[in-house]
Amino acid sequence: MPNTAYVTNVRIDDPFWNAFRETLVREGIPYQWEALNDRLSEDTEPSRCMRNFRIAAGKETGEFGGFVFQDSDIYKWLEGVAYSLRWHPDAALEAIADGAIQTIADAQQPDGYLDTYYIINGLDKRWTNLKDHHELYVAGHMIEAAVAYYRATGKRALLDVAIRFVDHIDGVIGPEEGKLHGYPGHPVIEMALMRLYEVTGDEKHLRLAAYFVNQRGQRPLFFEQEDERSGNTFYWKNSPFRYQYYQAGRPVREQKDAEGHAVRAMYLYSGMADVARQTGDESLARACRDLWESATRRRMYVTGAVGSTEHGEAFSFDYDMPNDTVYGETCAAIGLVFFARRMLQLAPRGEYADVMERALYNGVISGMQLDGKRFFYVNPLEVVPEACEKDPHKRHVKPERQKWFGCACCPPNLIRMLASLEDYSAVQGDGTLWLNLYIGGGIEADGLSLTVETRYPWEGGVRIRVNGPARRRLALRIPGWCRDWTLSLNGKCADARLEDGYAVIDREWAAGDVVDLCMDMPARYVRANPRVREDAGKVALQRGPVVYCLEEADNGKALHGLRAGDIASAEAKWEPETLGGVVTLTTDGLREAQDGWGDTLYDFRDAPDAAPVRLRWIPYYAWANRGVGEMRVWVRA
Repeated sequence: MPNTAYVTNVRIDDPFWNAFRETLVREGIPYQWEALNDRLSEDTEPSRCMRNFRIAAGKETGEFGGFVFQDSDIYKWLEGVAYSLRWHPDAALEAIADGAIQTIADAQQPDGYLDTYYIINGLDKRWTNLKDHHELYVAGHMIEAAVAYYRATGKRALLDVAIRFVDHIDGVIGPEEGKLHGYPGHPVIEMALMRLYEVTGDEKHLRLAAYFVNQRGQRPLFFEQEDERSGNTFYWKNSPFRYQYYQAGRPVREQKDAEGHAVRAMYLYSGMADVARQTGDESLARACRDLWESATRRRMYVTGAVGSTEHGEAFSFDYDMPNDTVYGETCAAIGLVFFARRMLQLAPRGEYADVMERALYNGVISGMQLDGKRFFYVNPLEVVPEACEKDPHKRHVKPERQKWFGCACCPPNLIRMLASLEDYSAVQGDGTLWLNLYIGGGIEADGLSLTVETRYPWEGGVRIRVNGPARRRLALRIPGWCRDWTLSLNGKCADARLEDGYAVIDREWAAGDVVDLCMDMPARYVRANPRVREDAGKVALQRGPVVYCLEEADNGKALHGLRAGDIASAEAKWEPETLGGVVTLTTDGLREAQDGWGDTLYDFRDAPDAAPVRLRWIPYYAWANRGVGEMRVWVRA
């Protein structure tokens, strides 16, 4: 396996992403702080997150509120704050974060334990339900926040809290006699421990992460023993998932299909890839590749969403991708981005970056309103508002984003994802710099300093200026959606070769060198594999990395009566005043007549008349920003 790492010295100055990130800092982070402290309007479901910490610290009295994993919301928020401070210093925000960290530290127990659910409800029951009570999941998010905050500010307060908690966990769980031979029901601590290891260099942190990965699913099955010992309920006993709901029905190297709860799966696979890279474990890397292929080649939506069924927020089976009942949790798409980046670190291949890009530009940012104050938990590809209200099978699908959720994992996850985008743009190693995402700004890696200029994803041109001399291989990803492209160096055709989806230039770079990548970016129809029953005879519209949709606001009701026309009719238009500035597409189409039937439900008549119409498409991520209405991605051809 190549010795690769993500590039840490990245500066983003990009027309597309600047808007999202400024909204994040200006509106999203302060809004979520208010939510975590129960200071939103009375019609918003309270978080109770910070209140739980104040109670656990003895600063207030009361009962625990929320889910068993409620602590994780503040940790994800703090992680997002840490990333934002790297590129948007804010003394007032940092002071708020420091105060929150002090409250967290005050709640930590003398033995290092820290989980407000058990501190408030009784420490005698801790570590009795690893399967469902999320103690290790919460700990993982604390570790990730601690590492991010330490790296951004140099402050150790939360890092020291996390290390003390990990020391406690290591004393309770592990292979030694007298310890619990367990692992988390909801993974995340695996990749968190790997990040902690990068900071501390403490082999204990690597060893514990590897233990959680390798012990998972071993016989005798820990969760079976735990349920019997503690009298815990097995919620998935009579489901098709059983212990694979937790990805724990068999050892990870024997798992070939992405199964069970989609977020758990993505977080576990990410941790597996981290452990495989650091330990050089090829068998574990092979398992990651198998699971990647299952998740992305047979079980991923065109928007990068994963997790097709509301039952268990889970994967179902190959090519099962309903559009109107999809779950497609925002956190699952974010988890897919995590997994993609780690697969790129295992072996830089264009297909991994293609999926990362698909998820980022579609299934991730669709989870947040353009004003940063409302959120989707579920990201459907087809919506009829009346069905969301009256069909019990679609009640999980919302036609508009919500102010907050009792289970609020997605909003702070979006914060930390968008705030840390720098960490996803490139990887480096073995004398090569691979550019995975085309985002404007600056990159420095092993002496090679670059400035990137682009209007991606609306335009296919990328200009890279070299700021100083260096001997490096520069690898530019040629996206899977791109059929025609040119690459030039200082105005002349570049001498480059294709390797695993990248155009590679190997040379002694000089200050002032300019590389231009020009990618043809027409609108194109996408068709699904014929085994995807729900999309048979239908097309989706994509331009560059952006998937488009039809909305009632532009095309009226009864979107199911529309048919897509010849793609040659497609016209792209930059509309700076629409939805924060987007390229809209218009195409020829047909609208089937809906009238003339009266109260007749079925009849022996010819196919309905269809009149020519111009269809107006907007980027999928921006839907539901102009009121409640119908939406669909897949349209009959």
